Formats: sequence, structure tokens, C-alpha cells
Amino acid sequence: MASRFSTQDAPSIIPIFPLPGALLLPRGRLPLNIFEPRYMVMIDDAMKTDTRLIGMIQPSGEQEERGCKSLFSIGCAGRITTLSETDDGRYLIGLSGVSRFRVVQEVEGFAPYRQAQVTWDDFVLDTKAPRQDGEDFDRESFLGIVERYFQAKSLDTDWDAFGKASEETIVNALCMICPFTEQEKQVLLEAEDLSDRRKTLNTLLTIDAAGDEGTGGLQ
Repeated sequence: MASRFSTQDAPSIIPIFPLPGALLLPRGRLPLNIFEPRYMVMIDDAMKTDTRLIGMIQPSGEQEERGCKSLFSIGCAGRITTLSETDDGRYLIGLSGVSRFRVVQEVEGFAPYRQAQVTWDDFVLDTKAPRQDGEDFDRESFLGIVERYFQAKSLDTDWDAFGKASEETIVNALCMICPFTEQEKQVLLEAEDLSDRRKTLNTLLTIDAAGDEGTGGLQ
């Protein structure tokens, strides 16, 4: 299903949430526990807008500017689709990924959180119905690699539900939940399409599982 988000009407300046290791993908869902005051203000401000967008992006770790860590150039915007407040004042939110973006420049302002001017032009297809892999996707073989990786990492999942999910749901969920490095997650985010992302994911799962087996990770 295509998103109701349109890059033509998307804002050019959005709040950004730099969070290492947190990956959001178009049509993916990311739960967040918000407790820092500046990010609670960010959520309050986002909820006052029509789009309710938050830009998830990873710090690059390369250098620091104005006391803030520099960022990777590409992130993914998510719409706040669920929000609840805990008894101790935290926000529990759910973000639904709508489109990737490219940072043009950070924007100075009076808000306590970071904001950026962004462009959506390179990611128009993110808002369209997902293109499937095609005939080269061997679902059974791929799920076998996933199961081997989960065993090596001592992870568990509902395999019945997992196996019945759509190809994009499986690939995106694995990209988001697997304990890859920040650089690996960025490569998955920047993959051109679903097929490219799945092939990159396949390589990472295979290498990581083999590495853990070689060091006794598989019991």
C-alpha cells in the first residue's frame, strides 16, 4: 500500500533525533521511550503539526560541531502514530516510517533539539507501493539463513508469524532489530531498493553467524 505521505507537500525543515543504532525504514515501525526534556519538547512540537514528523538519523561519530556529534547525511522520517504518557512522565511513542531524506544543512533556532533542512528528492519511491524482489528471492533459503543467525546470536522469535509476513516486512524488521553496527545499519538504510537491502542483509547475516560459530557463539 502506498503511503499518504507526499514528498511534494513534505516540510523542508524537520526536527531530527540523533540516536546511534536506531534504524527506521519506510513502512517500518519504531517504538521509542522518550525521557530527555529536550526530546519531550520535540514530541510536543511535532504533535502540533499536520505531519507529526520526526527525522531519525544516526550520529556519524566522525567529528563534533558546536558540541554536537556530526550526522550521517541520510536518515528516515517517521510519523508519530501512537503516543502515551507514563506515570513518571515519560513518552512512549510509535513512529511509522514514511520516507528517507538527505540532510542539506542543520538549522539554527531557539528549539532545544536539533533541526535540519532536508530534501526528499532522491527517495520518491519510498512513498510508493514496495517493489518486490522478483524471481531471484528464495524465501526458504533466506529464512534458513535468518534462523541460523538467530541461533548463533541466541535470539528467538515467533517463527510461524515471521514466516507468514510479507517479504518487505521481514527484511525491514530484521534490519531494524538485529544487533548490527551503526555503519552496517546505515548501509542497510541507504540501500537503493528492497532487493538491494535484502541482498546486503543476507550478506551481513551470513558473515555474522559464521563469525559467532567460529568463536563458539553457537551452543
